[in-house]
Amino acid sequence: MPCMTDVVLPCLNEAPALPWLLARLPVGFRAIVVDNGSTDGSADIARAHGARVVSVPQPGYGAAVHAGLIAADPADDVVCVMDADGSFDPCELTRFADLVREDVADLVVGRRRPTTWNSWPAHARAGNAILARSVRRTTGLSVHDIGPIRAARRADLLGLGLRDRRFGYPLELLVAAGRAGWRVTELDVAYLPRTVGTKSKVTGSFRGTARAIRDMRAVLTQ
Repeated sequence: MPCMTDVVLPCLNEAPALPWLLARLPVGFRAIVVDNGSTDGSADIARAHGARVVSVPQPGYGAAVHAGLIAADPADDVVCVMDADGSFDPCELTRFADLVREDVADLVVGRRRPTTWNSWPAHARAGNAILARSVRRTTGLSVHDIGPIRAARRADLLGLGLRDRRFGYPLELLVAAGRAGWRVTELDVAYLPRTVGTKSKVTGSFRGTARAIRDMRAVLTQ
């Protein structure tokens, strides 16, 4: 049987983005939409487009990602994680998963390259740059983004024992991977304007960005 790759898609009110996103998953990739309390019918739309849906009542990005990893098939080994708001083209996932399967890297993360001026607001980009610099100083990893798209082996991710269930999860992952001596590769990835009708829980407002930075700074002080 050919290898399958589960794709964990944390989801909170992403109904407008899901049809396009799920239709563009490459052959051999299987969607796990982790519904984190959507009220716009996201779960039903995901099922209608062939995705497996996992409902997670505990709020938070980290809670959704962790539940998706638990739900992923252990036999498939490699798992990807990507935002479900249409800001990334799922076709990019092949590059990420291949580097892990070929044992070139233990963790592959995306470095966002905005395709339009409004893809990534200035306040969010500045906060991300500050946090990425802290990661480089703390871990020695050559990363420039706390990106929401990545690939790794499922067992390895669970083995890190990450505890953050909020916005600090991506940062905790990088810090833990660096301390564990993982080979981390960063790939440039096009960052698209999110689908009309969706709103970023982080970059969509100064409050959301501030909350995410707070959660991530808490990780750095542990």
